[in-house]
Amino acid sequence: MSSKFTTARITVGGEHFEILVKPDLALDYKMGKDIAVSQIVAIEEIYSDANKGTRASTDKLQKNFGTIESIKVAEEIIKRGELQLTTEQRRQLVEDKRKQIISFVSRNCLDPRSGAPHPPLRIEQAMSQVRISIDPFKSVEEQSKSVIDLLRPIIPIKMEQMQVAVKIPAEYAPRAYGTLKNFGVITKESWQSDGSWAGMLEMPAGLYGPFIEKLGKLTQGTIQSKVIK
Repeated sequence: MSSKFTTARITVGGEHFEILVKPDLALDYKMGKDIAVSQIVAIEEIYSDANKGTRASTDKLQKNFGTIESIKVAEEIIKRGELQLTTEQRRQLVEDKRKQIISFVSRNCLDPRSGAPHPPLRIEQAMSQVRISIDPFKSVEEQSKSVIDLLRPIIPIKMEQMQVAVKIPAEYAPRAYGTLKNFGVITKESWQSDGSWAGMLEMPAGLYGPFIEKLGKLTQGTIQSKVIK
């Protein structure tokens, strides 16, 4: 495979599908830029194994994507699948996300001894002392929660907590449940007779805005929430 190309891949219905893409354009598309898929793909072929050059059968494409048109399938793979980043791309994305996390923690956390915010340099130095895995595609707010937990043994750090009552309609509840736990601790919960979910979530106050935005998108604006304290 040429070093000028990388792979985007997805597993659907137990079947593996891959395409060859131009790394920078594919990443730009993945990050939200409006680029024609025909410009991103290196070769208009869908593979079960791109390294071996093994093409996916038309039967499997039709079954899993509802089409055998390579561009339409490629669009689904890039949107929903995993993009294999180049070493430089991953390094840059992780570094950018790390800086964003440092900024977020500095803005939203206090030193309980003084009541003053921790300066970014102090956060950065503390982060260098613990093993932190940064996901370049996961939101800053979601990752900051786990970073703060890891920093507590290193520096005194506090983020104001809040209690939020949440109700999610039945059609979105199973999918949204995992996201709830990424933002805080579920202190009370119940599945209603109509399949909806209701509960209480304790979360850092700085995460409430991103929480509402994320869950609003997942539930198409049908989430009900109320700050209790």
